[in-house]
Amino acid sequence: MQLPPPDLIGLMAVLVLAGIVVWDAVWLVRQSQLVPELGPAPGGYAWSSGGAEEAIRHWGNLFSMAAMLVLPWGFIRMSDTSVMWAVVWDVLLLLHLVGLLVPKRYAVTRTHLIADGQRYAWERLKLADRQPRRRIMLLRRGWGIFGPLPIAAEANELTTVRAWIAAGLLGGESWSLMLEEE
Repeated sequence: MQLPPPDLIGLMAVLVLAGIVVWDAVWLVRQSQLVPELGPAPGGYAWSSGGAEEAIRHWGNLFSMAAMLVLPWGFIRMSDTSVMWAVVWDVLLLLHLVGLLVPKRYAVTRTHLIADGQRYAWERLKLADRQPRRRIMLLRRGWGIFGPLPIAAEANELTTVRAWIAAGLLGGESWSLMLEEE
């Protein structure tokens, strides 16, 4: 059995990564449409994070990307793949890395959490048993190992955001009490 040419495999890897980068960029742009204003809102609350909070939120992804930036360089000589594919790969990964560190907008409503430009119904989320100090860790039900959904907030807003998320997860009277407090 003959393997496909190395440059074809390089092209395919770069195309998959480019698709991921474009997909994430679309959601990044969409977040400002879904969360146009910050602070108390009719029926909910909206906040933003800073770059430092996003670095804390995505620390695991950042280390993985560092490895992914270096890894191809060890294989291009062995596989006779063009250096161009490794360079394009690294450029795309760096763009993705910048996208991870860009401050994000979040919001909670009675029925949904809005994070990363997407809406998550409260019944599809739960709080992780162990909570980190500087971010909020939710789990998406039914997602298995892909379930963690870390939420970032600036340090001065983290307590407020935790209360809103808890009220969203509990629903009913808890949510009504949060609205009355605002």
